[in-house]
Amino acid sequence: MSTLPSLMNELRAAEPSWQVLIVEAAAGAPRRRWLADRLQEMSLSGARTFNVCCDFDLGGPWAGVSALFSGLIAEIQAQRPDLIDLHALELVYALPPLRRCVTVRNPNLTDMAPASERTRNYAADRAFRTIHGLIDLLDSWKSVHCPEAPWVIASDGFDAAGAMSSVFFKELLRRRGERLNIRLLATVAPGNGDAARTVLSTAGPAEAISVDLPADPPAAIEAPAAARLASELEERIGNDRVELQTHLSDLIRLWGAAGRPDKVLRYRTIGLTTYNTLGLYEDALRYGKGLPALAAQYAPDDEELRWTIVLKMLMSHIGLSDVKSAMTLADEEGLKLVEHHPEWRVSLFYLIAMFHARFLKPRDLAKGEEYLELAQTAIEQAGLPEEERHFFSVFNRNGLAMIRNFQGRHQEAIELCRSGIARLNEHLAADQHRLHRSILVYNIAQVYAATGKPAEALEYYSATIAMDPNYSEYYNERGSLYLNLGRLEEALSDYVRAIELSPPYFEVFTNLGQCYRRMGAMTDAIESYSRALDLEPHHVLALVGRAKSHEEMGQIREAIADYTAALAQDPKQWEAVASRGVMYYEAGELEASLADFNRAIELKHDQADLYQNRATVLTGLGRYEDAARNLQSALLLQPGEDDRLEIQARLESALLASTAAMTAEHARSLTV
Repeated sequence: MSTLPSLMNELRAAEPSWQVLIVEAAAGAPRRRWLADRLQEMSLSGARTFNVCCDFDLGGPWAGVSALFSGLIAEIQAQRPDLIDLHALELVYALPPLRRCVTVRNPNLTDMAPASERTRNYAADRAFRTIHGLIDLLDSWKSVHCPEAPWVIASDGFDAAGAMSSVFFKELLRRRGERLNIRLLATVAPGNGDAARTVLSTAGPAEAISVDLPADPPAAIEAPAAARLASELEERIGNDRVELQTHLSDLIRLWGAAGRPDKVLRYRTIGLTTYNTLGLYEDALRYGKGLPALAAQYAPDDEELRWTIVLKMLMSHIGLSDVKSAMTLADEEGLKLVEHHPEWRVSLFYLIAMFHARFLKPRDLAKGEEYLELAQTAIEQAGLPEEERHFFSVFNRNGLAMIRNFQGRHQEAIELCRSGIARLNEHLAADQHRLHRSILVYNIAQVYAATGKPAEALEYYSATIAMDPNYSEYYNERGSLYLNLGRLEEALSDYVRAIELSPPYFEVFTNLGQCYRRMGAMTDAIESYSRALDLEPHHVLALVGRAKSHEEMGQIREAIADYTAALAQDPKQWEAVASRGVMYYEAGELEASLADFNRAIELKHDQADLYQNRATVLTGLGRYEDAARNLQSALLLQPGEDDRLEIQARLESALLASTAAMTAEHARSLTV
């Protein structure tokens, strides 16, 4: 860790040498003043500075990020209103008040479904697309309107940030820190510097200093004053959900200071529910930490509240693939709550079935089916209204269809989905459970795709898209079907539409690269793969695809670099090793090429082409006898007739060259 004096001059510069500077100092007013003074010095030197607080308890999941964009949104709106429209979804996630003036383009059925019909939770990584979309927004605006202006973002309390805030600043620095001339000054509590350095390591080298400042916790607000302020805030918010989300942290903090754990319980439950629905599962669980015990103590008779807490926490754990925590919560809290509520048992037993049959490694399909049957029994016992009974039965049988698919009983899985669609169509109004109807059609498409029936899969994917035309993943998956069928223009159209409908995700750009490469559009392929790797720099398929595209364009050094990066992630890719060997040969680096073919043959010893290529390298090295042995090995693998004749001819040439070399060597020895 560097000392403070050695970096004070750096802190006064508009463009210091560091990209990330972590400052360990006690939290409180002295740290905030110290930070403000440093930013003032850098501002006087020409930098634009931002001072944001990342403390989750003070600002929620987007603490720091919302403050950064709040300070920029007016400028962006004035100069590039098109970017506001393009990134509306991301902006309203980070800045809920923008929902009043910004319209989210192309909402899908998952976004629009009422709470009682929302049968799909987003995958956890989908939330991080929002982060990348916000970074793209900054990139598009700053790179045009103030590309050279250095920015310094002071992230106070970085160690107290939630998942979304922490990842945003890390990814901003990794993806665009250097290009946009952005630096991060992150303050953390004493002793937390190494942990912050680990988090920010992908953003580049981080300096760290320790500043000896007095601890100065904020003055505690007296309970009556806190209660008065909280009550006034509640009255001002009323039933406005946007204002409630915006001021949630204030309400939790004030009611906590007022000594009202019942109110804290209420608002933390709202935080848990809100961010679980939005797919921010790690941050949702931060609201949920200790909440079941708090509810048991301060709302022991409100079983519905306690059930809501357990259910949302279970769904968040599942979203994070944390099966162990989910099963523990179900056993310790869930089973007790549902004992006298068969309508709740329907949901709990279904979730437990999914723990066993879908998420557990290895899967326990029998246990999963057992719990589905318990859930089905609960449906019959719950005395549900007829429409709800039909829906929950169909939903339950969809879980069974998943198990049948895993068991290889594919036609049974399809029939369960089809019968579910028919039952919903017969007993529910057309506008009820539109989301789940589309999911049933989608599940049929997936089964057909997995069982090698592309025509049927395309039919059902297209039907799903007709029902839910703004769901990006459907286009991405249908595009891959078209790609495998060689219908490249249709694949291209679907990939482009998938990109238009969502904040960026690396999978679709990788697929787009694959499509362009098969179309022979190597420049476009490289651009698409590069976009994927900007989002996920270690994605092997994108690295190999870009390497092959560089190879096609004769860009040898670039191809070698990408093959090397891919092999750093997965060194057992024999094709990538062999392809790099070819590139080394083209570059005239025969020893490196030979090493790669040696390794490729270790990994895949039954591939005749590898022996032929190694023979070529050995010939270039003048090792004709070794080349001949490799060609003989290739012949033993029984290649096709044309290849066999070619190898035989090369073998004869190698043997002649070997004989000639030995004769020449013998002659030289006689002369000596």
